[in-house]
Amino acid sequence: MHKNWPQMASELTGAVRELRGGAPEVMKGFSALAQAALKANALDTKTKELIALAIGVATRCDGCIAFHAEAAVKQGASREEVLETLGMAVYMGAGPSVMYAAQALEAFDQFETQRQPA
Repeated sequence: MHKNWPQMASELTGAVRELRGGAPEVMKGFSALAQAALKANALDTKTKELIALAIGVATRCDGCIAFHAEAAVKQGASREEVLETLGMAVYMGAGPSVMYAAQALEAFDQFETQRQPA
């Protein structure tokens, strides 16, 4: 295991909570933006989470990868869908995205393993 992605997401959740307490108006606006962006319309929420995961890879954001890999699992994304998504991220982000795509797949696999059967 390269990184413990569930632990990272948990630790970042605490840090984000601190930020929310210190900058409540900014974070309220960010939360509203996130809710509006993720609302299912022409694209379903799972597709939007896959897009966010790809952007996290292309921008090389560990925290984004952790949160959106977890969200992709929660939205029912398959490993095959994640792999196709990561292929697009690699295409758009070149060599460095290959390294982050490998980490994003690891993150998805770790969250998938944690998921409780429905």
